[in-house]
Amino acid sequence: MGIIIAAVALSCSFLTALVLWLFLRHKDTPIIRPNNGDLTFILLTALMLCFLLQTVFSLIFSVAISSILAKTILVILSFKGTKSGSRVRKWVGRKITYAIVLTGSLVQTVLCSVWLSTSPPFPDLDMKSLSKEMVLQCNEGPTAMFYGVLNFMGFLALVSFTVAFLARKLPDSFNEAKLITFSMLVFCSVWLSFVPTYLSTKGKYMVAVEIFSILASVLGYWVSSFSQNVISLC
Repeated sequence: MGIIIAAVALSCSFLTALVLWLFLRHKDTPIIRPNNGDLTFILLTALMLCFLLQTVFSLIFSVAISSILAKTILVILSFKGTKSGSRVRKWVGRKITYAIVLTGSLVQTVLCSVWLSTSPPFPDLDMKSLSKEMVLQCNEGPTAMFYGVLNFMGFLALVSFTVAFLARKLPDSFNEAKLITFSMLVFCSVWLSFVPTYLSTKGKYMVAVEIFSILASVLGYWVSSFSQNVISLC
């Protein structure tokens, strides 16, 4: 199981790095420039790190969700701002996208910092799951902080889903709403299933459930992002 999970993580990380390299190589072309290149680079880098650095998954994944949210909001503002006399014209630009990404990342960083400073995870012995063995595991401390971090990611996913729904009628050439909606549904389905499964699992299998949930949710974002980026290059 460990070998399969590691192979999937490394393969997806390599493919993400390949798409990122293609975008960087063609960053000055007319295809990449109008595709919100900076946000695409941030998103692909965050997804690549999510597959490799699962210990800081919540922080990096919040960057990925914030990037998708910023891209969708930028597309909406761009089309709304093209109307004569529109007040949203002044909001269109890089400042608002960077502000969204930084805000989402900063809030998650504060939550993780409070968690680690007040009650950091510690190694613990599980002597109840198995009758003849002791399992050395990571005790994550108070569940309130753990679910607080998870709920903030869910909040970002819900906002992204709502914004993508509002953008569903925009022209398909510039609209990623369907792909974003798909990735949000995958994320919500995975983590809604994760909570009861995680609570009912004991011992070493808790780690497998957690890693599987992380990979499944990242793969949902990866499929949507990969599809859109490859379509843009083609």
